[in-house]
Amino acid sequence: MKIKKGDSVKILAGKDRGKSGKVLRVMSDTGRIAVEGVNTVSKRMRPTKAGQKGQVVVVARPLPIPRVAVICPSCKAATRIGYKVNGSSKVRICRKCQAQI
Repeated sequence: MKIKKGDSVKILAGKDRGKSGKVLRVMSDTGRIAVEGVNTVSKRMRPTKAGQKGQVVVVARPLPIPRVAVICPSCKAATRIGYKVNGSSKVRICRKCQAQI
């Protein structure tokens, strides 16, 4: 999986196109990610106990991974991710500026 939790990403398609946010959750089995402040929906929660009030909660819905691109911390551009082997470790690199992500 090339996108990790905590990465800054830019949305490439959909109703939130052009927005950016931080990855909250990666679901590799379904190929989706949840991004902070993007693709949000209002969910009505019922009261769970007697005397408790119901409430409206804003939840980030997951997006398909191909709809996002990682923002490189050094060149600040939305880019694809590549890999490079440094000795015995494999690191992610920016495809535009070749900097380590």
